[in-house]
Amino acid sequence: MSRILSQRDLEFLLYEWLDVEALTKRPRFGEHSRETFDAFLEVSARIAEREFATHNRAGDLREPTFDGGRATVIPEVKAALKAFSDTGLLAGAFDEEAGGLQLPHVVLRACFAWFQAANIATSAYPMLTMANAGLLLTYAKEEHVRAFVRPMLEGRFMGTMCLSEPQAGSSLADVTTRAVPAGDGVYRLHGSKMWISAGDHELSETIVHLVLARVAGAPAGVKGLSLFIVPKHLLDAGGVLAERNDVVLAGLNHKMGFRGTTNAVLAFGDGTYTPLGAPGAVGYLVGEEGRGLAYMFQMMNEARIGVGAGAVALGYTGYLHALAYARERRQGRPAEAKDPSAPPVPIIRHPDVRRMLLASKTYVEGGLALILYAAKLLDDDSPDAPVLLDVLTPIVKAWPSQWCLRANDHAIQVHGGYGYTREYPVEQFYRDNRLNPIHEGTDGIQALDLLGRKVTMNGGAGLALLLRTIGATIARTPPPLAAMARTLEAACARLADVTRTLWASGDPRTALANATAYLHTAGHIVIAWLWLEQAITAGTKEGAFYDGKRLAARYFFEHELPRTGRWLDLLASGDTLLADLNDEVL
Repeated sequence: MSRILSQRDLEFLLYEWLDVEALTKRPRFGEHSRETFDAFLEVSARIAEREFATHNRAGDLREPTFDGGRATVIPEVKAALKAFSDTGLLAGAFDEEAGGLQLPHVVLRACFAWFQAANIATSAYPMLTMANAGLLLTYAKEEHVRAFVRPMLEGRFMGTMCLSEPQAGSSLADVTTRAVPAGDGVYRLHGSKMWISAGDHELSETIVHLVLARVAGAPAGVKGLSLFIVPKHLLDAGGVLAERNDVVLAGLNHKMGFRGTTNAVLAFGDGTYTPLGAPGAVGYLVGEEGRGLAYMFQMMNEARIGVGAGAVALGYTGYLHALAYARERRQGRPAEAKDPSAPPVPIIRHPDVRRMLLASKTYVEGGLALILYAAKLLDDDSPDAPVLLDVLTPIVKAWPSQWCLRANDHAIQVHGGYGYTREYPVEQFYRDNRLNPIHEGTDGIQALDLLGRKVTMNGGAGLALLLRTIGATIARTPPPLAAMARTLEAACARLADVTRTLWASGDPRTALANATAYLHTAGHIVIAWLWLEQAITAGTKEGAFYDGKRLAARYFFEHELPRTGRWLDLLASGDTLLADLNDEVL
């Protein structure tokens, strides 16, 4: 069995639970079948194993270097990206008119999970490129779609998102990069961007940056931000690379994980180059001035789901490595063993090791269900789907970033002293995954988004829809699982009550004081719901795989869901300790 990802689990989730084969009855996916889905999944697993996993450790040990002018990465990365591009998956979910394959998003997400689990750093390059291309297809002028999107989907160009700045961090209202109109829809940009994943490299012909900047005279705050296409190289009338744009790599950030992905400090318009004979980086406006952040949310939300998926993938591979090690490693004897000369047993026989493995199983298999469910909502053409995805997105990003990271922590613990050495890969998986609670908006920001925006928008329509959707599962739960359904129903009712209580005063300071506890609660309730769904799907089917699904569901309800009681108590109390404390005492 692969230690990267579980093909059997993917088959269960895709075909037995989500019934993605039924999507082929819709006109958009009519050219596909289970055979084509399986073919893409098989090639993804094969290339992930052969081209991505094989340089995962090398990319970590030999991270990108900066010589003062350019960034250099190990050659294996470019070869792996070429292999990925050759699959056609860069254009997988896009329309045929754009050169795409019109694969369902849920199938593409399952395919891409193989690459994220095999090598999260290398997979970041295509992840950002696909999200960049998707935004441009939605909002850019046709001339810019022709110039930049087709080459990205062909693997010739790559894309980034340039939001953060050294002084602003996640506070995009404080972005200061400025854009000056230069006529004919061209602007000149000046400023600096920080923490730009894949921000500079020589893995593609050029890089297409999407940059948030403020046009002169625009209002302060996020309403004054506009979005610009700023390519590393300008293109001539035939789409061929011409002169360098004034986008300069100023340095690389050195991270504890994701080391194979360049993480750049970029200078725009610092005078290193004078494209078209004038100062400033050439940028092309996307859409209308002042609506940049609204446009950017498409890419940001896609990236947030991608971060959650990456967290699941890293947790999953860590779990599989720990499971294999626990079955092979012999150490100690059972508590009831009386003969000290008896041979040691595999450590999987020890209850505490089983605890860590079973907990990890519930986190990573529950997380994978969450990611694929969210992806399938993108394929759902009902009016409820985008509302449900909107309220789930903070959970999709943040829950795996915390709890699948816990699976990586358990994997180290299962390996014992070997776990924190470089002899085994689990320490790298942990370091790689530890970045995900920060990537694309910290988990704290996701908590504020969930409680401060998503559950209150449109009179609470999103939360109400989520609870009705969970309620529909509860209503069809068979008698053997009735106790789980009752427990989940009670947790949902209390979440709804606490949400109303928090906002009854109309005081956001009090309501948001413990937003992170609210995120934990909602996330655990959603994962419990998805475990109930999996248990219903497993039903009375025979075999160790289905036994494992039923046992994992039972564990999550008995050992994990009860955590929500304490969090809900805190929320219901109206506690404002964290908001009130004098920071001088810290």
